Amino acid sequence: MDLNLFWFVLLGVLLAGYAILDGFDLGVGILHPVARTDEERRVVLHSIGPIWDGNEVWLVTFGGALFAAFPEAYATVFSGFYLAFMLLLFALIFRAVSLEFRSKIRSARWRTAWDWGFFGASLVATILFGVAVGNAIYGVPLDQRGIFVGTFVDLLHPYALLCGALAVALFSMHGSIYLYLKTEGALQERLHGFLWRTFGIFLVLYMVTTIATLAFVPRSLANFADHPWAWGVVLLNVLAVANVPRAIFQRRPRYAFVSSSATIAALVFLFGIALFPALVRAHDPANSLTIYNAASSRKTLTIMAFIAGLGMPFVVAYTAVIYWTFRGKVKLDPHGY
Repeated sequence: MDLNLFWFVLLGVLLAGYAILDGFDLGVGILHPVARTDEERRVVLHSIGPIWDGNEVWLVTFGGALFAAFPEAYATVFSGFYLAFMLLLFALIFRAVSLEFRSKIRSARWRTAWDWGFFGASLVATILFGVAVGNAIYGVPLDQRGIFVGTFVDLLHPYALLCGALAVALFSMHGSIYLYLKTEGALQERLHGFLWRTFGIFLVLYMVTTIATLAFVPRSLANFADHPWAWGVVLLNVLAVANVPRAIFQRRPRYAFVSSSATIAALVFLFGIALFPALVRAHDPANSLTIYNAASSRKTLTIMAFIAGLGMPFVVAYTAVIYWTFRGKVKLDPHGY
């Protein structure tokens, strides 16, 4: 069994799970200013209140799996992109603080400040995730030892920023669909208009980013020649995207949410195909860190595969139980956010 490939696939599954679950969390944060009254803002926060921290378990698990299976790639990423990761960590922490501190004082100014903090942190985190994906596809400056030799500014090139904008549009669409599912009344009706707006912006950026990838990163298509079956995922991705407006028009939000989730899963898969076998792609392909030259020993990969087999069912079961417990429309109570 190719354990290196197994861990690459598992990382993809964890990344897709995080993008789908925390993606709508971040999208809800970006759309938070849509709420007009304090009651509506509380409804928005309560829609993710019981589940947002559980969603981030997928990101923590992804980081742990990367460290255990591919320590050299982990070291390069976390040392070379130190400033970017500190900004991301600050944004994720500030989101949590904004949620928890918002209702500690009954003051309109206090709550407004934390509301905008929640929005800003969600926006920054989403942009940084998109920029990270853009750099992974485009490539970064690595030396012969696989050490990052660039600067933070080098990561903010146009293609990476375009991917950051696409991530904001994608998560905003995903979050608006989720909010439509969880709300009712005037807020839900107003959100219906945002479903169309966020989808329209996403569709434009999706096409622009696809064209930019084909034009400026042609090597991202190399694996499609060796694995033509991957074009089937491209087709499924297009169908999932096309099904979102159909579901919105029919006012079937669950159907739209499934299509949006399928879109994210397909994009993560295509990201993996474009990257494989690299984990950190260098401008000079000879310096790239791959699933083979950056991996732990076979014994370590075997032991960790056994541990993952024991642990993953608990992560999935925990997620399923939480979502089943807090299903349905948001109902406010005197306590909470």
